[in-house]
Amino acid sequence: MLEHDRLERFARHIVLPEIGGAGQARLAASHVVLIGAGGVGSPALQYMAAAGVGKLTIVDSDEVHVSNLQRQTIFTHDDIGASKASRAAYWARAFDPAIDVTAMNTRIDAGNARAIVAGADLVLDGCDNFATRLAVSDACVAEGVPLTSVAVGRFQGQVANFAGHRAGHACYRCWVGDAFDADDCDTCAEQGVLGAFVGMAATMGVMQGLRVLLDGVSTLGDPQWGQLVLIDGLKPSMRTINVTKDPACKACSG
Repeated sequence: MLEHDRLERFARHIVLPEIGGAGQARLAASHVVLIGAGGVGSPALQYMAAAGVGKLTIVDSDEVHVSNLQRQTIFTHDDIGASKASRAAYWARAFDPAIDVTAMNTRIDAGNARAIVAGADLVLDGCDNFATRLAVSDACVAEGVPLTSVAVGRFQGQVANFAGHRAGHACYRCWVGDAFDADDCDTCAEQGVLGAFVGMAATMGVMQGLRVLLDGVSTLGDPQWGQLVLIDGLKPSMRTINVTKDPACKACSG
């Protein structure tokens, strides 16, 4: 049951037949782990919090830099030099004191990823390197946690829900393979990035993540597992491809 003030806050959700009161109650009882509080993580945090997700864990080991302010929408000039995770948690608590928020000023890797994602209802990954993405994906498979992956490179975005822990479903490693476990990959500092486009991909990621959280409760809850949405920010256009399970995947086919 939702308290009266929460009913008023989320009235526009509740009147949607695709969400309803049961869907809003599910969101309030959900725990989402956000990997990264950067260009993807900032707007993703804003819309997860605005949607009424009851528990949020924010994982990021970086500090706020002036170059972040062009796209990382929860930070201000006064946050420069501060922990991203801590300032992101501060923003969420100020936005909605009812949210249970945990900041983890930690670099996630293969050694700690399972402990970080264990018990979550959803992990939304918006980090900026393949090694971390694969570590997070492998941990989600091992812990049985759904993964929403959001990636952006220049004007190209990719968004998908993965359920590699379920029989017959692909994981993120099925999509990219094993060649990207190294940390050396292109970054937005080298390639450039448009803040509005990152926000576009991030909000699409939240939309897909909400589908996972509402699975079995409301009609919006179609996770669309393995349906990778490719976003072209220049045209603009979107198309969807299906990611199939790799029978040789070392993470989900063992």
